Amino acid sequence: MNKKSIYSFIAILILVAVYVAKWYFEEVNTPEIKQGETTIGKDINEFFLPTSTTGQIVHHNNYSLSYAEAHEQAEWVAYELKASHLSSTNHKRPYFEIDRAVKTKAAHWRNYKNSGYDRGHLCPAGDRRFTKEAHDETFLTSNISPQKHDFNSGVWNRLEQKVRYWARKYDGVFVVTGGILEDGLQSIGEEQVTVPKQFYKVLIDYNKGNPKVLAFLMDHKGSDKPLYEFVVSVDDIEALTKIDFFPQLSDDIEEQLESSSSYKDWSFN
Repeated sequence: MNKKSIYSFIAILILVAVYVAKWYFEEVNTPEIKQGETTIGKDINEFFLPTSTTGQIVHHNNYSLSYAEAHEQAEWVAYELKASHLSSTNHKRPYFEIDRAVKTKAAHWRNYKNSGYDRGHLCPAGDRRFTKEAHDETFLTSNISPQKHDFNSGVWNRLEQKVRYWARKYDGVFVVTGGILEDGLQSIGEEQVTVPKQFYKVLIDYNKGNPKVLAFLMDHKGSDKPLYEFVVSVDDIEALTKIDFFPQLSDDIEEQLESSSSYKDWSFN
């Protein structure tokens, strides 16, 4: 075999190795999810799942989501955060993976590369540290949205920490979170992932049979304002998103809870 043939053979081997490595990380290394089946774990309360405006709800072991293909992200991610879920364990940060359970195909993480935006978790990895599997599941691309770094690491992070405080204080809250998705927004990447101008988080505590809710709406920018200044009514967020957040509640209770922007029943200390 002459040198030219040897070089050609080596080049082919390198190409094959690159292809195999790419296939491994995008297929084999992706968490196994049964598409179209409910795989919610025992501790997840399905009762408080919102409605979907997209018709594409995906259930994972530790959270559920409604995927908006037009915006290449979830319109909402919902999960229960109990006091028993809270953990200080630091798991090794995994690679982001495409969510294969999204029938219309979730956006690739490369859309965020050099975009100037963080891959902002909707269900925070910090809320799912109780096992490595639960932690790593939050690194599916269906669970992220483009977020400015000063927002993601600032006021949004403060809110996530406060949610953990309430989960511990009230022995669990149910959380629904997402960006306000609408036409005409800026986008990033080849798949045109929408960049929301606002993000919301809605909480309900139903553990003692006397439900209370709390909703936040934040402009997508850094802020030093106290969290209570971002409190709005659930009705306000429903008007922006067209999502019905608590359809399983009786109409009278739902109307009472969702129309209020009071936070007197929630501790901000």
